[in-house]
Amino acid sequence: MERLETVRQKVIECTKCDLCKTRTNSVPGKGNFQSEVVFVGEAPGRNEDKNGEPFVGVAGKKLSAALEEAGVSRDEVYITNVVKCRPPNNRVPSTKERSTCQEYLKKEISIIKPKIICVLGNTAFNSILGGSEITKFRGKLVRKDKQLYFLTIHPAATIYNQELISTLERDIAKLFDLIRELKNDKQVPIDIEYTS
Repeated sequence: MERLETVRQKVIECTKCDLCKTRTNSVPGKGNFQSEVVFVGEAPGRNEDKNGEPFVGVAGKKLSAALEEAGVSRDEVYITNVVKCRPPNNRVPSTKERSTCQEYLKKEISIIKPKIICVLGNTAFNSILGGSEITKFRGKLVRKDKQLYFLTIHPAATIYNQELISTLERDIAKLFDLIRELKNDKQVPIDIEYTS
């Protein structure tokens, strides 16, 4: 836990890119440091920037609702973003901003050692696995360098398209089914295998 607190403090004090000039607060990850899953989104939005916590706006409420639907409390999981400061006007973070922040995400993951990293949306998919078109790959389990990743849409997508709420709920339910299987030492089907 102490090492995660160190990462958190470094994120709070970070001035490595220009986002530090426009943010109100940087937004380190938050949640259960013993979680089986780490959820990774794109970047903080307005509410997150104001409060210094990830996924506390409308998208966060959608994620919490999907977790509850799967019988999981938000306190049981760890939630973070690829980029820890809000890009102005909620624009997509630049490649430079993403690579500057990358070490924080890597440290969070190495400390928590989750069974699965849940990748939320296109920007996270591109940043972490170099992928695109999340809607084509959502619901799939990926293995890269011995780490498992589960792909789904960003909860923010459900704000603009109500039909996606059931998609997100189904994906989150599947994610926790997979985690239960892994906890019971069962084999899970890998949909995509990345070879280094």
